[in-house]
Amino acid sequence: MSGEADPRLKVVLCWHMHQPQYRDLVTGEQLRPWAYLHGIRDYVDMAVHLETVPEACAVVNFSPVLLEQLGEYSAQLAAHLRDGRPLSDPVLGLLAPQGVPADRAQWPALARACLRAHPDNQIGRFEPYRDLAQQAGRMLRDGSLGDAPPELLPDLAAWFHLAWFGETVHRGDPRVQQLARRSGHFGPQELRTLLECVADVLAGLVPRYRRLAGSGRVELAVSPWGHPLLPLLFDFGAAREADAGLPLPVAPRYPGGTDRARWHLARSVQSFSRSFGLRPRGCWPAEGALSAPVLELIESFGFDWVASGESVLRRCLGRDAAPGREPLTCAWRLPAGRTACFFRDDELSDLIGFTYGKWHGDDAAADFVRRLERIASGREDNSRRAVSVVLDGENAWEFYPFNGYYFLRALYRRLAAHPGLRLATFSGCLQEGVTVETLPAMVPGSWIDGGLSPWIGNPSRNRAWDLLCEAKAVFDQVVVEGGLDEATQRAAEEQLGVCEGSDWFWSVDEDDPGAAEGRFDPIYRRHLQNLYRILGEAPPAGLATPPAYTAGSVG
Repeated sequence: MSGEADPRLKVVLCWHMHQPQYRDLVTGEQLRPWAYLHGIRDYVDMAVHLETVPEACAVVNFSPVLLEQLGEYSAQLAAHLRDGRPLSDPVLGLLAPQGVPADRAQWPALARACLRAHPDNQIGRFEPYRDLAQQAGRMLRDGSLGDAPPELLPDLAAWFHLAWFGETVHRGDPRVQQLARRSGHFGPQELRTLLECVADVLAGLVPRYRRLAGSGRVELAVSPWGHPLLPLLFDFGAAREADAGLPLPVAPRYPGGTDRARWHLARSVQSFSRSFGLRPRGCWPAEGALSAPVLELIESFGFDWVASGESVLRRCLGRDAAPGREPLTCAWRLPAGRTACFFRDDELSDLIGFTYGKWHGDDAAADFVRRLERIASGREDNSRRAVSVVLDGENAWEFYPFNGYYFLRALYRRLAAHPGLRLATFSGCLQEGVTVETLPAMVPGSWIDGGLSPWIGNPSRNRAWDLLCEAKAVFDQVVVEGGLDEATQRAAEEQLGVCEGSDWFWSVDEDDPGAAEGRFDPIYRRHLQNLYRILGEAPPAGLATPPAYTAGSVG
């Protein structure tokens, strides 16, 4: 740090990018298309907005399990376009020659997949897509879709992908503009052009973010490899520190959880370094979930900073009420610790995540800046203060017109030009002397109300944990017995890491088992079954029943 300190209030925008592992690691089949769809929409848009405003900067956090999926999609598309190799994603495959299954019994599921878009901001934006969606919807309801003309599915898939492209792609790629003006059927060449557009966007993502990082415009950060709930890998009892009396799984603990947490962090650093050519300095632990042993482990990997939620800070400070803004504008560190902890401003973060999508973009950006101005007011020198805004970098934008284009453009421009506010990164804040206070204790919690109950504590979630514990016990036995060669053990470790992801437990909800069945439960069960098969063991019969439907938890 040299020269005079910048008196402006620092504002850190931290975007978390994550999707769970949707690929069947045994068969290679893609079970859901969300990784590449968010790639061609949100991840590219977020990069372009930063490229467009030279004075802007942000923190972008990637989960390695997402990065690896994007790499797999990019490699598959390149091979397909080069020599016709098949695509493993059935939705993306509808754009390829002979991509429509001959078995018409599969058509309804594929049609439903091509209707999973926002009804107003995506489907309603394109009249041909809206009309086709209405036609497909009628045929699904009356059971006649299997008798549809063969061009229905490719046309529906073409509009689905056009609607999912980011706004910056629509504005910047003449091929997409031309395709979006079509009113008739899409021919083979047009479908290939659409695949080429998808391939180009995905292939450019990592290089784009690498360039932004190299220019200092983005600080890239990482999450543990498979996005696991680290405090629960260490100790199920951590959930009760936030929610006394919470029912826990039958298993007293996750077997070998400390070693597994270490594996996820080590693997994350390796994966991140392969993608971006540098070592990450910051870590957003999955779900912002921290505990004292988790923070100690993260520190042992040399991370300079972590981030979590405002409610975690409140609990660490022993306050029932909100801590106020002042504690949120500094970093925190345990007495004997080195790694700094930043805590998100929940109000500001949630305004972007849940409120501003209904506003005009310019009005929303102006309101956000006014709120920051009020935080900065009353001090001539804010050089040692920073506001942390942390949220998903993908899920909010579908609720904004044009994928948040006008809001994000206005937000970056206003903040970049503001005389009293300055965009910054977490590492930059530490380098420039942001105040670091002493945290009396690190209490287990996450960014969701400071607790861990969204992932444990009801019968279905607890049973999902018990299924994982049973699989882990088999894994440990097989590994100890030395029954696996080196390649198979690596495959088993990776499959186990996928099964440990937080998303599978979040999605389980016994209040709506039908909805849960339509989300992640089938994928979670398939991953568990694959783990047993890799280990050379028969999957338990109980895995054929969704965890949401199975009792077996104790209080």
